[in-house]
Amino acid sequence: MSTIQYSEKLLKTRNIGISAHIDSGKTTLTERILFYTNRIHAIHEVRGKDGVGAKMDSMDLEREKGITIQSAATYCTWNNKNDNQDYTINIIDTPGHVDFTIEVERALRVLDGAILVLCGVSGVQSQSITVDRQMRRYSVPRLAFVNKLDRAGANPWRVIEQLREKLKHNAVAVQMPIGLEGDHVGIIDLVHMKAVYFEGPNGSQVVEKDIPAELLKEAEKRREELLDAASLCSDELTEAMLEGNPSIEVIKAAIRKGTLELKITPVFMGSAYKNRGVQKLLDGVTELLACPKDVVNEALDIAKSEEKVVLESNPDKPLVMLAFKLEDGRYGQLTYCRVYQGKVQKGMTIYNSSTGKKTQCGKTGKNAFQ
Repeated sequence: MSTIQYSEKLLKTRNIGISAHIDSGKTTLTERILFYTNRIHAIHEVRGKDGVGAKMDSMDLEREKGITIQSAATYCTWNNKNDNQDYTINIIDTPGHVDFTIEVERALRVLDGAILVLCGVSGVQSQSITVDRQMRRYSVPRLAFVNKLDRAGANPWRVIEQLREKLKHNAVAVQMPIGLEGDHVGIIDLVHMKAVYFEGPNGSQVVEKDIPAELLKEAEKRREELLDAASLCSDELTEAMLEGNPSIEVIKAAIRKGTLELKITPVFMGSAYKNRGVQKLLDGVTELLACPKDVVNEALDIAKSEEKVVLESNPDKPLVMLAFKLEDGRYGQLTYCRVYQGKVQKGMTIYNSSTGKKTQCGKTGKNAFQ
C-alpha cells in the first residue's frame, strides 16, 4: 500500500471506546453495532437465555453475571449513507464496574474518540463521572448516547442538564425522541430535520419521514439551540446563519470542530435494546469523531533525555506502538497494540523500550489498530 493510499485509509478510520456506568447498556449497544455492520448475524443479549450471551462478553463469568469484566477489542466497517463512504471503526468495549476501572484507563490511552453511554432514566451516575474524568485526562473527544428511552421514567432532557451541571459539558442535542417510554418509536435528526424510524426485523431498515406536525415547533427550537452552540466554534457557520439558511455540510463541520476541540458534546438518543438509534449513532461516529490524522500524538525519546517527539501516521517511518492489553488465550499470549507510526510485519524485530529487549514479531492481526 502506497503512502497516499495509507493516508486515505486513515482518514476513514475511527478508533473509539464505549464507556459508561454499569448497566447503562454499553455491551448491548456494541452488540447492535456489530449486527448492523454485518460482523455478527444474530443478536444475543447480555443475559441471554439462549446460553450464548453477547459477543464482546467472552468470559464465562461475564456471561454468568451479565457484566463486562475486561475490555474487549474488535473492528467493523460502516457505510455512511450521507456520503456513501465506507469507514473502518475499531471498537473497545470497556467495563462499567468501578472495580475494573483500570481496564477503562488502559483503553482510553489509545483512543481517538469515545461514546459516553448514559441511561435515560438514571442519567449521570458515579462511574459516569469517573469515566468522564479519565477521558478528560487523555483529551478524548466524545459523543454522548442517551440510552433506554423505552424505559419508564426516561427523560433525555434531564440527562442533558446533568451533563452540563455534573460533568461541566457543553452538551447539545443533535437528536430528539419521538415519544418516550412505551410510546418511543424513533428519533428526529435535528441536523437534517427528518423523523427517523427503525423498521423491519431487528430495526434494520432506517426510514426517514417528515417530522410529525405536533413535534415540528419543538424540533425547530432544539435545532436553533444546536446552531447557536455550534456557531460559537465556527465563523463560517455564524456567517451562513446571518446570510440565511446554512447548509448541512457547514453545520456538520462546525459541530465536528467543536467536538474535536472539546467545546461541544453532541448528544444522540435511542434505545439499543429496542434497536432504535444505533445506525444514526454510527453515522455520528464517522462524521464527528477524530481520525488518527486529526490527533497529535507525542512520544518521549529515551536516547535524547526524554525529548518530546511528534509521531506521524506514516508507514515509512520507524515503528512506534503501545501495547495496551495482554490476553492469555488458548493459543498463547495475544498482545493488543496501537500503532502510532510505522507498520508491523510478521518476522520483524521490535525493540521493547520498557525492558530494553528485542522481540521477534509473531503472527499479526488482519486489522492493525492504527
